[in-house]
Amino acid sequence: MPTITPKILPATSSATNPPLMIGDLLDAGVRMAGDNPIVYRDQHRHDYRTFRERVHRLAHMLTQQGVSAGDVVAVLDWDSHRYLECFFAIPMIGAVLHTVNIRLAPEQVLYTMNHAEDTFVVVHEDFLPLLEPLAGELPRVRGYVLCQETPKAMDTPLALVGEYESLLSQQPARYDFPTFDENAVATLFYTTGTTGNPKGVFFTHRQLVLHTLGEASAFQAPGFALLSRDKVYMPITPMFHVHAWGVPYTATLLGATQVYPGRYEPEMLVSLLVKEKVDFSHCVPTLLNMIVSAEAVAAGKVDLTGWKVLVGGSALTPSLARRAWALGIDTRSAYGMSETCPLLTATILPRHIEQADIETQLPWRCKAGLPVPLVRLQVVDLEGQPLPEDGESVGEVRVQAPWLTQAYYKEEARSEELWRDGWLHTGDVATLDSRGYLTIRDRIKDVIKTGGEWLSSLELESYISQCPDVAEVAVIGVADDKWGERPAALIVPADLNRPPSNESIAEFLEQFVTQGKLNRWAIPKVIRFVDVIPKTSVGKLDKKRIRSEI
Repeated sequence: MPTITPKILPATSSATNPPLMIGDLLDAGVRMAGDNPIVYRDQHRHDYRTFRERVHRLAHMLTQQGVSAGDVVAVLDWDSHRYLECFFAIPMIGAVLHTVNIRLAPEQVLYTMNHAEDTFVVVHEDFLPLLEPLAGELPRVRGYVLCQETPKAMDTPLALVGEYESLLSQQPARYDFPTFDENAVATLFYTTGTTGNPKGVFFTHRQLVLHTLGEASAFQAPGFALLSRDKVYMPITPMFHVHAWGVPYTATLLGATQVYPGRYEPEMLVSLLVKEKVDFSHCVPTLLNMIVSAEAVAAGKVDLTGWKVLVGGSALTPSLARRAWALGIDTRSAYGMSETCPLLTATILPRHIEQADIETQLPWRCKAGLPVPLVRLQVVDLEGQPLPEDGESVGEVRVQAPWLTQAYYKEEARSEELWRDGWLHTGDVATLDSRGYLTIRDRIKDVIKTGGEWLSSLELESYISQCPDVAEVAVIGVADDKWGERPAALIVPADLNRPPSNESIAEFLEQFVTQGKLNRWAIPKVIRFVDVIPKTSVGKLDKKRIRSEI
């Protein structure tokens, strides 16, 4: 690209250029929210003014316990009002929020807490059995704050400094937050891969503010309209996972009513959806499938009409979108990854598609969608050259945006692998069409290479999932002496007592062969019927484990 020298005018000596700080999101939300509440399960609710006061009290409590700028504070909690307070108070005092993945194996939790150099821990009582055996191997941790649903005496070897609510009640209601460099690290969490230890991903105040503004813009786009001051929001993505996709920050900025469900239990989720009149949630497909399959929903005992759900993490299939639509649930897709904060694209329907029937809309709803504001996105070949935006040319997705993690924490080699040629490489295979819509074909590592051809495991999963006898499916490649790899499928039957046969699955797939959508050799010969398909800690299909089991 050519080098240019644009005009830059000097600022007046008295002008200021305030840093972008997470605390500004909170103050804006309090001004916007009015009397909108923050709700925790069926146990607790308060308005935004009280929310801000609790953030200030938490800041006092942390500093009283010796937490200072640069310290890393770990949080192990269910999705709660307490967690939301930690999202703000910890970074606002200049410390770093480490959202611990509570679903990792104990040895991985220990690795991440030591690698992050955690010095203080906020922990829900449910996770004491996880931490207690590890405490002796966490030499940097100076103290633990206990979160309880009902305060009671606890017998634990952890160095408890007190109970969360009791400690907050003893603090002043106003904290004088410092101002500092917007490039200071605000949050840290760990993402797992197929090999090696989990990788630390971190984001700055500046990045989180810009991601929040970009997400807010996308969520209020015409034809999308997911979130505003007058909407009720409930996450069904764990808050430890990429800040629940950053949406709690966005919901706070907009002053929306926020509902936090605690531990994910189908009955509680459905109860809150109905009682609180939730307008918008986000989740991976497996959790949406869990809700639409819940007894009260499937039996038509509750009405979820008008509930909008943004689906990401794994591909939204037409069959799941169709099932949701039949229940009045409006599903859309989004795309991103832990390293991208995460939002990159969202399915904002073209006007002519939005006005079409649902069967016409389904393929569009299941696309990854359009890049959101401030995201630059390309699909490139093996040499890094951009491919035609024709909806057919398949290559790797690479991106630029002002909120992408700049490195893995203390992982120089992995960071260089992530960032090549000034672009963040996602490891996802996709196509772009002439309108700019992205369609994810697969992860590079999950593409099935058979007979010199690439077969998308996601595409084959989509076709198999449309079979009425199939509740859930995962497709992987297995070694084959003749073809290199052949597809194999793990299927959860719709009726566990009457699983379909391999032949009936093959017969169902023949229609897509006849339509020219699928090659006959892509029909899997290896099929296993199971009660459950292995999932990762955030509810995605765990293809690493599936490969070891099929």
